[in-house]
Amino acid sequence: MFIYAKGNMDKRIEKYFEKSTHYFDGITHLIFPHTCLQCQVELSRFEKYICVFCWEKLQRTYFESYAEPSSMDKLFWGRLPLNETFSLYYFEKEKPIQEMLHALKYDFKASLGKYCGEKMGKVMLQSEKYKDIQALIPVPIHPKKRFTRGYNQSELLAEGIAQILNVPILLNVVQKTSHNGSQTRRNRFLRWDNAMEQFSLMNELLSYTHVAIVDDVVTTGATLEAMAQLLLSRHPNLRISLLSFAIAK
Repeated sequence: MFIYAKGNMDKRIEKYFEKSTHYFDGITHLIFPHTCLQCQVELSRFEKYICVFCWEKLQRTYFESYAEPSSMDKLFWGRLPLNETFSLYYFEKEKPIQEMLHALKYDFKASLGKYCGEKMGKVMLQSEKYKDIQALIPVPIHPKKRFTRGYNQSELLAEGIAQILNVPILLNVVQKTSHNGSQTRRNRFLRWDNAMEQFSLMNELLSYTHVAIVDDVVTTGATLEAMAQLLLSRHPNLRISLLSFAIAK
């Protein structure tokens, strides 16, 4: 009889805290309303970062379902011996994807990074292509930039992916050694020259045969290529996959 009563009491306490949490969230949302990063419409409790209509405007790549080489595969043809590539969305200017990535990098939206990583992981989990990835290596940023921003967006994406795929994140393998600013306005060859000088290998990968490098968006691929070449210079038999949230069309 005592156990039954205690069980009922536990359920009542859970319901009380659940209602209290919903009430607190409602008050917080009333005072600090969450709005869509793209269209600025107020979000409901069930929407995150952008509204459902703007989510639908994001263009999926479906690379995980490709039987033929994807545009991301072709980007690295003749440049890298890759295992697999994956990008969840296409990057387009003046679209919700641009606002999301801008918010992630410059508007202190750390939670957005992990959320996007989880979305990547859930899609990857449904494909056999990525089953044997053993660890994730996020593209590092320079300590000065990390201090200013407070986080590394690629690391946050990796956290979300790792939570879904249940793999470790290797943070002390590659280090960003120079702070050369944004590469946005550099052409492809300048980006490649710049990227090759920015990274150094800090630790060995003796326990892994297949790792995935994680970045937020791929444009020319110079950064990912530089990191992969650095890893292969020390571990020529290492299998490398490349993962990003978005890729330029």
